[in-house]
Amino acid sequence: MRLEGKVATVTGAGRGIGRACAIQFASEGAKVLVSDINKEEVEETAQIINELGGSSEFCICDTGNQKDCRNMVENAVASFGRLDIHLNNAAVLIVKKFLDFQIEDWNQVLRVNLTGFFLAGQAAARKMVELGNGGSIINMSSINAVLAIPDILPYVVSKGGVNQLTKVMALSLINDRIRVNGIGPGSIATDMVKQVMGTNSLREKILSRTPIGRLGHPDEVASLA
Repeated sequence: MRLEGKVATVTGAGRGIGRACAIQFASEGAKVLVSDINKEEVEETAQIINELGGSSEFCICDTGNQKDCRNMVENAVASFGRLDIHLNNAAVLIVKKFLDFQIEDWNQVLRVNLTGFFLAGQAAARKMVELGNGGSIINMSSINAVLAIPDILPYVVSKGGVNQLTKVMALSLINDRIRVNGIGPGSIATDMVKQVMGTNSLREKILSRTPIGRLGHPDEVASLA
C-alpha cells in the first residue's frame, strides 16, 4: 500500500469528493483525520473507513476559522503521531444571477473556498515543517477556475484564487520538502454540481462540452489525489 505509515487530513470530508478521497487514502494505508462542519456526515465517513479496516478519527472544522484549522492539525498529530498529507477540499456554492448576488454571498463563499484553503493549508504546512518530514498538500480546485459560469460568480472567483494560491504555496514550501499540487475536476456527480445544473437543459449543455459524455464520479477524483 502506497501510503502505509502516512497520516492524512481531509477537509470537507462529510460527503462527495472529500469523503471519496479520505476513503481512498485509507485504502492505500494512510491513517486519516477527516473534518467537516457537519458532525453526522463526517462521523459517518470515519465510521465507513474504520468498518473497511482502515483507521480514522473525525473532528468538526470550520475552515474559515483559523483556530479550527489549527485544532484539526493538532488532533491529527495527537491521534496518529504525525502529518504527511493534507487535502483542502471544503467548499460552498451559491447559485444566483450576477445582479442578485449580495456582499454576504461573496464573503461566505470566499471565506470557505479561498481563505479556508489558506488557513488550513498554512496550519498543515507549519506542522509539517515543525515535524521535519516534509509532506504533500493538495488543493481541490475546479474546471471553473478557468471556465466561467455566470450564476456561480463567487465560486468561480474562489477557484481561480485557489489555482494561484497553489502555485505560491508550491514555490514557498519547496525547500521544506512539501509538495503542493492542485486538482481541477470537471463536472462530478456531487450534491454541489446537481445544485448548479438545476434544469435538464443546463445539464445537457454541460454534458455536451464534456468529452467523456457523462458526469465524473467522486471515486475518479480520489484516484488522482
